Amino acid sequence: MKRYLSKNNRVLFIGILIIAAGIVYGLFAFPIVGEQIVCGEHGNDGIDFKGYVTIGGIPQWVTVKGNDCSNPVVLMVHGGPGNPSSLYSDSQYIGWEDDFILVHWDQRGSGKTFEANQEIGEVTEEMLNATELSIDLLVKDGLEVANLISRKLKKERIVLTGTSWGSVIAVKMAARSPEKFYFYVGVSQLVNYDRNLADSYHSVLSIAKEKGDQAAVSQLEEIGEPPWTNPRNFGVMRRIISTYENAASDALPELKRGSEYDTYEARTAYATGEEFSFVKFVGLQGDGMAQTIELDVNHTEFEIPIIFIQGESDLLTMPHITLAYFDAISAPEKEYVLVERSAHNPTKNMLARQKEIILKYLANSGIGNP
Repeated sequence: MKRYLSKNNRVLFIGILIIAAGIVYGLFAFPIVGEQIVCGEHGNDGIDFKGYVTIGGIPQWVTVKGNDCSNPVVLMVHGGPGNPSSLYSDSQYIGWEDDFILVHWDQRGSGKTFEANQEIGEVTEEMLNATELSIDLLVKDGLEVANLISRKLKKERIVLTGTSWGSVIAVKMAARSPEKFYFYVGVSQLVNYDRNLADSYHSVLSIAKEKGDQAAVSQLEEIGEPPWTNPRNFGVMRRIISTYENAASDALPELKRGSEYDTYEARTAYATGEEFSFVKFVGLQGDGMAQTIELDVNHTEFEIPIIFIQGESDLLTMPHITLAYFDAISAPEKEYVLVERSAHNPTKNMLARQKEIILKYLANSGIGNP
């Protein structure tokens, strides 16, 4: 006897098929290709990988590039939050692939990782409340990335470096699992959010008054000194800081967007992820991740060498705060490098010093050929 689905059951069956198709599409729209992170049969073969790997149970974007797989690995922890360094990696770090295997990772909530896991478009309060993003979660993700890369490329240890916001994540990674890393290099090191923010505000207001920049003075006095509950206030001050820093520092490297980011979807995801991560950082009422950052209170003892590189004109992570933190640190080796004609965003000189420092400390560890 033939049996047919009733009308209601047919509707239910079709609905199930649609849901199943959506799940299958979701699984393959952003394929996990981490198994391809391999070097050739010969130890000096190169590698150029760009794709998704499973980190923290979700697809996260990683790039791995180097001309010689026998070279040491450098893991770059990007700033922002929400500003992945993979976006400009080929133009910002020209020539680095000759000496290192460079690893860039789009953090949870950023760039192509955001593209694979979140709806792109408008950042809503519902999205913010429904999506977890915390420093501890990012530290766990970062250590998982380090484990994956070390295992795939057969490295006992790797070099760890973090920039600005990424320097907070990286310091905590270095403190939690020092056995994974040769040393840590912090660029534009963020130390204590409340102290950094207060000193930035007063310094920028003082500069604006000295310059007779009444527009900037009015804007700064209108938002008042921190702490703030309005997330827009940080953006107001940041724009003024950028103007003054650009005038006091040499030109930044010419950056070219990678082809993976040169689509409408990727550009939209980048912008949405940047906004999402920023609001998670400062909070809707001054209650974000930022307010928990107190490295000078919680992280002063290290088992690996610690190096800080600061631009002398940095008005966001001000050198005197980083230096005070540096002085309080206990580590096997430590070094503080102040770069002239540089500010918060790394100039060519800062990038050159960063590379020199990495080569120097690798040589001290008996690794590489500087």
